[in-house]
Amino acid sequence: MAELDATKGKLRLPVVAAPMFIISNPELVIAQCKAGVVGSFPALNARPQSQLDEWLDEITSALDSHDRANPDRPAAPFAVNQIVHRSNERLEADLETCAKYKVPLVITSLGAREELNQAVHGWGGKTLHDIINIRFAHKALEKGADGLIAVCSGAGGHAGTLSPFALISEIREFFDGPLLVSGSIATGGGVLAAEAMGADYGYIGSAFIATAEARADEAYKRAIVEGRADDIVYTNLFTGVHGNYLKASITAAGLDPDNLPESDPSAMNFGSGGSEAKKAWRDIWGSGQGIGSVKAVRPVADYVDQLAAEYEAAKARVCG
Repeated sequence: MAELDATKGKLRLPVVAAPMFIISNPELVIAQCKAGVVGSFPALNARPQSQLDEWLDEITSALDSHDRANPDRPAAPFAVNQIVHRSNERLEADLETCAKYKVPLVITSLGAREELNQAVHGWGGKTLHDIINIRFAHKALEKGADGLIAVCSGAGGHAGTLSPFALISEIREFFDGPLLVSGSIATGGGVLAAEAMGADYGYIGSAFIATAEARADEAYKRAIVEGRADDIVYTNLFTGVHGNYLKASITAAGLDPDNLPESDPSAMNFGSGGSEAKKAWRDIWGSGQGIGSVKAVRPVADYVDQLAAEYEAAKARVCG
């Protein structure tokens, strides 16, 4: 296993919680880390930019307090997601704030930059880069990423179309470093399957929407609990990049989920721009295909307890 130094001895499960735009906030991240999985949030969730400093202070203070009170059960580390695409006008300022707090893990998306990786390495952090195919994987490593996140078919948000069985196998032909896999993982058995495929960590997003700490509308949480794989639509209409979204939210926005137009990829926008971009992200709900396994809204700690029990049960079935 190519374990990240920051997670050694601090994880209950080999799980990284994916950063979810709008949804992930300090309360959710702190709960995830205390429960024993890596918590994360997009820097762009903190608005205005000055709020990022407040959020990082809140998270680091809470986790430091937890570690002092629980020396035998330290919190997992946390990660901040940075959108590297040119539409993100805050990137430089957000990186400076992350440097102030020496953020241990930085997840980069939609662009690979050597200078960003060097900056993170300068304060002792590590970078993990989202990729959806082998070309992007090579590019990320050439730019100095420490690890890869294979965002496969069925993942929430900006997902790829490749099977994790295919993508993980091909990545392992040339990369033996930290590797995460995303794509409909919502159970402990799914986490074990990710390891069996050759990944080091399972990357879980949508299931955490249906938690008490998530900053999501109650209707959104209910839609996750009630939804199934057939309720997910794959489209690039809302940001210019293909992603998976809940059909019900598309219908509620007055659109036909079965007849959506294509968007112009050159006009990508991820919520850092004007009000229309923010409105699209607020009203259209992202989700992966694994939500059929989510049966109730519950605290993060309870969900991680369930994951741990399922993980151990899966190992017992496989290993005897």
